[in-house]
Amino acid sequence: MRMYRFLLPLSLPAVLLGLAAPAIAPARTAPGIVHVRLDTSAGPITLALDARHAPKTVTNFLQYVDDGRFDGIQFYRAARRKDAPTQGFIQGGIRTDARRILPPFPLETTAQTGIRHVDGTISMARRGDPSSAGGNFFITVGPMPSMDAHGSSVGYAAFGHVVGGMATVRRILARPTGGRMGGQIFLKPVAITRAVRLDGKAKPTGYVKPWLEKTRKEAR
Repeated sequence: MRMYRFLLPLSLPAVLLGLAAPAIAPARTAPGIVHVRLDTSAGPITLALDARHAPKTVTNFLQYVDDGRFDGIQFYRAARRKDAPTQGFIQGGIRTDARRILPPFPLETTAQTGIRHVDGTISMARRGDPSSAGGNFFITVGPMPSMDAHGSSVGYAAFGHVVGGMATVRRILARPTGGRMGGQIFLKPVAITRAVRLDGKAKPTGYVKPWLEKTRKEAR
């Protein structure tokens, strides 16, 4: 799900004569692709979400975005490969904040969607229950086929790819970690100050936002 912009070369006579080059049509978003930008303390990350092949997963993620449930959260984990420390994944989201969580949804496996865990894939984090995803996600650095559905494993729900800011993702992966989960927790988490939809109109859920009430009380 990558979007490319092609430029038409000028012919030699046109250059020499100063003739106007043909107008270039602006690049269009592919059908079913929705772009989202994560503004982080380490830099912006732009995602292309594949609503055509992973509609339930993308809908859930966009609900968090449109509700502002991802504003003020963090990237809190980095899992680096022992044999290739520059590869692995970074994980972010609401963690266990019940004030921000939305209802669960069915797992869309890579076998169903065809979206694989390659370099720059965004996918849903989950616990043991396949339908426990929601509110937490990870971005891969390098291919991670072990996270695809295979054999008896349903794997994880990949639903898009990074199309801007992959250098930021790599910088985040390289940050110092320690503590729980085998030493994979960032010593200093990376703030996600805002998540914003770049295509189409926001569709807030209308659910209550109890975490904002706490913020308002703390500001008084």
